[in-house]
Amino acid sequence: MYRSAESVGTKAAGPVQSLVRIVVGFLFACHGAASLFGVLGGAVGTHGGTVPFGAWPGWWAAAIQLVGGTLVALGLFTRQAALVCSGSMAYAYFSVHQPTGLLPMVNNGEPSALYAWIFLLLATFGPGPWALERLLPAGGRQARPVAAVDQAAVNA
Repeated sequence: MYRSAESVGTKAAGPVQSLVRIVVGFLFACHGAASLFGVLGGAVGTHGGTVPFGAWPGWWAAAIQLVGGTLVALGLFTRQAALVCSGSMAYAYFSVHQPTGLLPMVNNGEPSALYAWIFLLLATFGPGPWALERLLPAGGRQARPVAAVDQAAVNA
């Protein structure tokens, strides 16, 4: 039986959204762990070292990466964590990278720009169906798919 690409894409949207959230959150948390604990090659520019405790903005960015990335990967408080992560990457791009060149490929800000936009997407559309926040007593109200929200608005 032939299935249209649209129907396959619709069925796959939720799981793919969850997989993107898990992978991006994990990678972001790895950046934080590297900077805070010197694992996985350490903080960028330190030859395997760490950022000094409390140093602005490096230590705080690493803390947001570790905590926010972990929350996003697990699907806990996803929208809030993703919004903070997005803001931190936008700040990193405009304060560190953009002053050295206009385009992300020129100023080495491509990872910051991509993370900022991906986290904004997750903050907007939620964690997808595979999220631990669905197990919380609130019943996963935050995790409702956008289609359900749109349908609720139509039915109102």
